[in-house]
Amino acid sequence: MLKIENLNVFYGGIHALRGISLEVPDRKIISLIGANGAGKSTTLKAIMGLVPKSEGKVAFDEKDITSAQTKDIVGSGIVLCPEGRRVFPDLTIAENLTLGAYLRKDKEQIKKDKQWVYELFPRLLEREWQLAGTLSGGEQQMLAVGRAIMSKPKLLMLDEPSLGLAPLVVKDIFSIIRQINDAGVNILLIEQNAKAALEIADHAYVMETGSITLSGTGKELLASDLVKKAYLGE
Repeated sequence: MLKIENLNVFYGGIHALRGISLEVPDRKIISLIGANGAGKSTTLKAIMGLVPKSEGKVAFDEKDITSAQTKDIVGSGIVLCPEGRRVFPDLTIAENLTLGAYLRKDKEQIKKDKQWVYELFPRLLEREWQLAGTLSGGEQQMLAVGRAIMSKPKLLMLDEPSLGLAPLVVKDIFSIIRQINDAGVNILLIEQNAKAALEIADHAYVMETGSITLSGTGKELLASDLVKKAYLGE
């Protein structure tokens, strides 16, 4: 599905990604954990073509997309749900969702996908004509994920979906991530809530200062003394 090999990114004189390699196999949830500044968000931006790569290769469905433009990467089926939600505040919930399907032409399937989003997030249906800027943080996160789904992704990349949310909302978001994956959408998840990220992950990677320092199944990393000490507060 997605394969990254020896990816390097520089911000000025800062070596932000140092030869990272990782894979997102078909129908899996892959989590990427690490402290602030470890390079997690940069990894997603590099995949999307939002930051220049100095070295390395990104392949999706066995096609080289290393130098592809962002709109073409989205068209190929990779969608990023960014940190901070980034909804359009002056547009309604319905309008935000419609914009998520901007590149699509299959009108009947778009209607079905919008219905699926409302099934996943009933609260959005209740407030369909409410302006996104007036929603709570949790509701905006639901909308951001729903808008990303409207692009019909093969691979959905989520950057800190639980950031700043109440524990009950976080639980709902992670349950829905699992449902989205069960429906056939691959997931690459960046998350500072390491415990939640590892519990949901089929496979996970630990990043430190631009490098991948550890990888394994979610269960293996949950049991790792190094991970427990550094990220789980044990």
